[in-house]
Amino acid sequence: MSEQLIDLTNCDREPIHIPGQIQSHGFFIVVDDACFIRFYSENVFNFLPSIPTDLLGRHIQDIEPLIGKNEPPDFINQLLNFGRGNKSFDQTNPFQTDIQGKPFYLIISKADNYFVLEFETATSDMNLDLQKMIGRSISEMLADKNLQHLLNNSARQVKQVIGYDRVMIYRFAEDGHGEVLAEAKNDDLEPWLGLHYPASDIPKQARELYKVNLTRLIANVHTTPSKVVTSANFGTTPLNLTHSQLRAVSPIHIQYLKNMGVDSSFSISLLYKGELWGLIACHNYTPRFIDFKTRESSKLIGQILSSALEFRQDEENQQLHERFVGTVDKLSKYMLKTNSIEDALTRQDSTILEAVNAEGVVLLYENNIIKQGKVPADEQIRELTAWLTTHVNEPVYYTDHLSAAYPAAEAYKHVASGVMVTTLSRELGEYVIWFKPEQLQTITWAGNPDKPAELQNDGTFKISPRHSFEAWSQTVVNKSTPWLNEEVKSVIRLKEEIMYAINQKAGAIRLLNERLKQAYEELDTFSFTISHDLKNPLSAIKSYSQLLTRDTTLKPEAQKVLDRIVNRADRMNYMINEVLDYSRIGRSDIEFTKIEVAPIINDIAKELGIVYDTEKLQLNIGATPDIQGDPLMISQVFANLLSNAVKYSGQSDPQIVSIEGRETEGGIIYSISDNGLGIDIKQLPQIFELFKRMDNVQDIEGSGVGLAIVKRIIEKHKGKIWVDSELGRGTTFHVEFSN
Repeated sequence: MSEQLIDLTNCDREPIHIPGQIQSHGFFIVVDDACFIRFYSENVFNFLPSIPTDLLGRHIQDIEPLIGKNEPPDFINQLLNFGRGNKSFDQTNPFQTDIQGKPFYLIISKADNYFVLEFETATSDMNLDLQKMIGRSISEMLADKNLQHLLNNSARQVKQVIGYDRVMIYRFAEDGHGEVLAEAKNDDLEPWLGLHYPASDIPKQARELYKVNLTRLIANVHTTPSKVVTSANFGTTPLNLTHSQLRAVSPIHIQYLKNMGVDSSFSISLLYKGELWGLIACHNYTPRFIDFKTRESSKLIGQILSSALEFRQDEENQQLHERFVGTVDKLSKYMLKTNSIEDALTRQDSTILEAVNAEGVVLLYENNIIKQGKVPADEQIRELTAWLTTHVNEPVYYTDHLSAAYPAAEAYKHVASGVMVTTLSRELGEYVIWFKPEQLQTITWAGNPDKPAELQNDGTFKISPRHSFEAWSQTVVNKSTPWLNEEVKSVIRLKEEIMYAINQKAGAIRLLNERLKQAYEELDTFSFTISHDLKNPLSAIKSYSQLLTRDTTLKPEAQKVLDRIVNRADRMNYMINEVLDYSRIGRSDIEFTKIEVAPIINDIAKELGIVYDTEKLQLNIGATPDIQGDPLMISQVFANLLSNAVKYSGQSDPQIVSIEGRETEGGIIYSISDNGLGIDIKQLPQIFELFKRMDNVQDIEGSGVGLAIVKRIIEKHKGKIWVDSELGRGTTFHVEFSN
């Protein structure tokens, strides 16, 4: 066979979920909701020679006897109904039947509005007591607490179970490229351990599919795929084969495997918190077929290893989290005890340098430069600060490759290839900047990552032949070790503590307070405009619209439009009231009284039951110590936080919301937590801003004012509020009231 020519210019956008063909070791038939055949694979006639040639448009019952002659009548429709009822075909897959006297598996999946019926032989190239082997392998895998030992042992166990020539554990980096972290192979094969592969080898859309299909078999790269047949009468939209077991392989990837000399591959996805961490990638140098049940059993190994990896990573993150939280707590106490913010942050037994894993830090505050550890020269720091002021808008900015954004930093890469910056005041040029030095790294690629293909005379690209997989070394310069999520969280929390201490101590002498005063005056003017110039015409719009709805001659379409006007007027009125509430808090004086929190929480819980569907809600109320403050405002704080917790955890099952207070040296801290959507770490610094709503809650009703009101009330009470959150795992708000 001549080597295939393939255009690689758009390989990262190749629609691999709609290939229009399937692998040839099985066949499929696709039916609509009424069980009429709308698609089939061209090779169906190879497996069922006596099947009618005019398949399209026939009812599946017409051919059931050919598929499973020993099955009861209408058995496919019964399987479909069972899956519809369970909203999943996990319990029926695979269904074993008989085709032409040979055992076959029927695997059913959903593809948009169709049902894909895939048929594979029920025999395998493996003849093992797989259940016993997998049980033993999992026990041996989990016995190792060292992460590298765990990966090495896992690769060996998987090789023992499935018998492929080479088994690798392959981890993806943030930029999509991968590295072989562990390997088990036949003795005659060259080692690939430690090799890196460019992101183009497994492009983004392929990585997304690995999150959906946790195993992927390519039985034989030398077979010709079978085309998917349909009719224009059923539409022209290609069939989505995302969930298909037989989905054909990208011709680019097939050629890639051929160039490596691989005849068969099998992969098992490894996930971390729902994202693709890596793959157990298995290569064989002769064709191999693994039946569906064996693949499902192998998937269990991947799921167990994913859980073990997640546990090890969470354990490591928790240790970092506790260390950083301890440092920030100490710094917070120092700032409240001493009159000097600089002394509190830089001259105690714990300093801001320990808030992250950095080798140097600079505090630019009140026209002073306070340095710790390894940092650039003063003039370089001033130039960097000027660049930050004009180019960086994020509350927390971090990069492990500073010179890529700011070329002048290359001059001091030995101390500052990576920086993390938190802005205290852009107007006053006040920042905290942490520095990480250059971390020289030699990466060994399996071929030159910059030349994945060769240009041919006819203008097309051809995947490079075998020599492109020979080791190719690259030294990475101007980069530091990456910043970890726990470091980012630590800096976000530290900034809140610094700003709290500054606001407590600085008084009227700071420019920030003058600007706040001006902002309050503008807000008062804005509030007056809203209440007098907007609410009156808004009431008129609503009243006139309601009058028009009484007109019995109106068409239904007009009636709907008027109903929408009334609804939107109510919505706008609600948002106006929210803004007015926000502005009033700044003008209100507080009379501190003792507040019994328990009755407030119980009343709010009853109201939540009226407003939301709380049938699956588990509301846990712990200790509720009394606090000092304004009862009405404090009730507003708890109502807002608990309402948010219930609203944004509504998709969780079970839905768990908890509130508990505890006494500390500084006062009383209440924590309100949920197991809901969570907040992206990059958006955490912005959640208390007015009208700021997170990207993942745009479909949930809200004004974006509630948390701004809560923060303003807490600050009015001379308290603090901060948040811990993680996407997909929930949110916890902490509110501290002073004694």
